[in-house]
Amino acid sequence: MATGIAHRLTRSGFLVCHTEILQPLSIRREVSFCEAVYDGQKEIEGLIAERARGENDISFCWERGNIPVVIDPECKLRQVLHPDILVDAIMAKRNLGTRMTDARAVVALGPGFAAGVDAHAVIETQRGPALGRVLLEGQALPDTGEPGDIAGLTRERLLRAPQAGVFQAERTIGDLVAKGEPVGRVGDAAVRSQVDGVLRGLLRSGLEVPAGFKIGDVDPRARREQCFLVSDKALAVGGGVLEAACALLGGIVFGCEIADALRSHGRTSEI
Repeated sequence: MATGIAHRLTRSGFLVCHTEILQPLSIRREVSFCEAVYDGQKEIEGLIAERARGENDISFCWERGNIPVVIDPECKLRQVLHPDILVDAIMAKRNLGTRMTDARAVVALGPGFAAGVDAHAVIETQRGPALGRVLLEGQALPDTGEPGDIAGLTRERLLRAPQAGVFQAERTIGDLVAKGEPVGRVGDAAVRSQVDGVLRGLLRSGLEVPAGFKIGDVDPRARREQCFLVSDKALAVGGGVLEAACALLGGIVFGCEIADALRSHGRTSEI
């Protein structure tokens, strides 16, 4: 969802800086800018994210029209960049320390945040008629713990580690798989698909996981092209963040010297 947000905001003229942990554990890697941490850069639907190492790198990325990705688990960069907007897209289902004083406008995703207390606005992330709505008071719907329904399937389409250990992939995102077919291993235990479909998401090989950890996702609709497109849910949530940004800022503003210097590049605010 963070990628969907970055996509929508960048397309709308905002300067976006994406912070990450040292070893991102994304499943939908073909549509996750966090892959730039491992590979140096990641292109998704015409936008490029680059791994950056400090303020100068961030500025150079913006000059190229790209999105800087910085390893900064505690988001210390906010004290350097002084962003107009800070978006908490960690999806931990709880607030890990974000405060309304972190930026002029603070937006948070999903359950675990109260609008007006933890953030200026909270975005609904649960599928349904409220998906992507901006809440200026109250909280998002509580986490159900149930994966989204795709073609009538929920938990069955997920791939989980049968035991603790290091994951090794044996298939690739976009591959068609059959029920019972192995797609990878954790230690000496095979990870098998529970349904027929297309492998929409799969953890990067070489990462250590605990037993039961989500390591993949099979889409029973078997539309391979959708493995490489930002999801409708991520775009809806991104649209909610964009709406909140415009409403909370009351127009286009510049919150740091870097953004002001890049005005000539057709950018607007920095997030």
